[in-house]
Amino acid sequence: MNWDQIQGKWTQLQGSARVEWAKLTDQELEQVQGERDKLVGLIQEKYGRSKEEAEEEVDQWSRRV
Repeated sequence: MNWDQIQGKWTQLQGSARVEWAKLTDQELEQVQGERDKLVGLIQEKYGRSKEEAEEEVDQWSRRV
C-alpha cells in the first residue's frame, strides 16, 4: 500500500501499527495521522533505532498492510 492510501485509511490501520509497534501509544499513533516521517521518528525514539532501520521497518509494514 502506498503512503497516500495509508494516510487515507490511517484510522483503520492504527490497530495494525499498534500490533507492530506495541510501545507506541494510541495517542501517539493518532498524532502520526498517517505521516510516514512522524511514524519513523516515533519508532526511532521509542525503540532506539537508527533512521534507516526505522524507515525499513515502516516500509516492510506498509507492504504487508
